[in-house]
Amino acid sequence: MKDYKLTLAILTVAIVWGTTFLSIRVAVETIPAWFVAGIRQFLASLIMLMILLYRGQFQWIGWKNLGYQLVFSSLMLIIANGLTTVAEETLTSSLTSLISATSPIIVFLGSVGLGLQKFTIRALIGVLLCFGGITFIFWDGIHDLANPDYRFGILLLFCGIFGWASGTIFTKKMNIQSKNISLNLFYQFAFAGIIQIIFAFLFTEDYNFGNWSVKSVSAMLYLALFGSVAAFFAYHYALTRVSPVQVSILAYVNTIISIFLSWLILDEDISAKFIIAALLIILGVFVINYNREMFKRHKIG
Repeated sequence: MKDYKLTLAILTVAIVWGTTFLSIRVAVETIPAWFVAGIRQFLASLIMLMILLYRGQFQWIGWKNLGYQLVFSSLMLIIANGLTTVAEETLTSSLTSLISATSPIIVFLGSVGLGLQKFTIRALIGVLLCFGGITFIFWDGIHDLANPDYRFGILLLFCGIFGWASGTIFTKKMNIQSKNISLNLFYQFAFAGIIQIIFAFLFTEDYNFGNWSVKSVSAMLYLALFGSVAAFFAYHYALTRVSPVQVSILAYVNTIISIFLSWLILDEDISAKFIIAALLIILGVFVINYNREMFKRHKIG
C-alpha cells in the first residue's frame, strides 16, 4: 500500500488486457467485426483528443512523424487488432488469446533475422517450447480445420500476429523515440478507426444496427475506454515506476486471466491438451525473455 497508484496501474493492465479477448468475443456476437474494431479505435481517438485539449497538448506532429504513426497504426491496429477481431467471429476467445501469446516469439525471430538480436541456445529452447504448444493446440482441434470458417479464422489470426510483430520490429529497427506518446496515440487511433469503419461498410453485407445487442455494444465501449485508453495509461505509468522487464511479466498473467474468464463466463471448453499448450507457450516466451531484473526490486527515478 506504500504505492497504491503503482499497484492500481499494474492490476489495471493485467486485468483489462486479460479481458480484451473476452470482450471482443462478446462484441462480435451481434456487431460485425470491422465495426467493433473501427468504432473502438475511433472512440479511443476522441477520448485521447479530449484529454490532449484539456491538457493544452494537442498539436501537429509533422509529416515525418505522422508517416511513422500511420505505418505503426496500420500494422498494430488495422492489421493486428482488426484481423484478430475478425478472427474471433469464428474462433473462441481462449484459443485466440493463447495463439496471440506467441507474438513475442515472432518478434524475436524477426529481430534475429534483421540482426537486432542474437540467437542463443536458451532462445532455441524457448522457440521449441512455444511451437510445441502450438502443436498441442492443433493436435487437440485438428478436426476443426475441416471447417473452412475455422481455417480462415486461424489464417486471419496469424496474419494479425505477424502484423503486431512487424509493428514492434519496425519501432525497434527505426529506433523511434516518442516525445509525446498521448499525441502519437491520438493520430494512430484516429487513422485506424477511420480506415476500419470504411472497411466495415465495404466488407460487411449485413450491418443492421437494430440487431446490435446492448451486451455487444457495452463490450465495444469497454474496449474503447478501458482496453485502448485506460490500460495504455496504466501501462506507461507502471513503466515510470518499475523496469520494462518487470512490467513484461504482465503478458503471462494476461493470457492466464483471458483463458480463465473465457471458461468461466463464456463456458468455453478448456481441455487438458489446451492447458498443456498454454503452459508450453507461456514457458517458451518466458525462457526467451527471462532476465534477472524480473525479480529484483527496482525503481526508476
